[in-house]
Amino acid sequence: MDYGLVLFTSDRGISPAAAAKLADDHGFATFYVPEHTHIPIKREAAHPTTGDASLPDDRYMRTLDPWVSLGAACAVTSRVRLSTAVALPVEHDPITLAKSIATLDHLSGGRVSLGVGFGWNTDELADHGVPAGRRRTMLREYLEAMRALWTDEEASYDGEFVKFGP
Repeated sequence: MDYGLVLFTSDRGISPAAAAKLADDHGFATFYVPEHTHIPIKREAAHPTTGDASLPDDRYMRTLDPWVSLGAACAVTSRVRLSTAVALPVEHDPITLAKSIATLDHLSGGRVSLGVGFGWNTDELADHGVPAGRRRTMLREYLEAMRALWTDEEASYDGEFVKFGP
């Protein structure tokens, strides 16, 4: 059985690099970090744990960037896989995000896994122009487009939310 370590990265507590190093040194298979670009102060979205707009604590307001955190983790580890739990791709430009993930995977020697979600915080997503009722479709397109960028010699994609030519 493999074990992973999930760290809700924030500016309080252990750094992602230090936690990943411990995970690497102690035989954990994967080191996971979450993603929230921001948490709107005024929001209506119900948190999955509290069932209303309140948060369990202020970590959500202080979440570190997952790609920078995993980059720091990559620099001090050699074995542990690096992953998101979960990333929110629709909050980014898919071409830029695909390049960031591919770069991290290359620099880590192929140790990156991508955990994705469509997000519970519809207020956060709305600030990125994501229509609440279309977030699943948008995520599917982003993943298809990013996969094309990673695998096709001359990638292109023509969807409702993502369009680019070769």
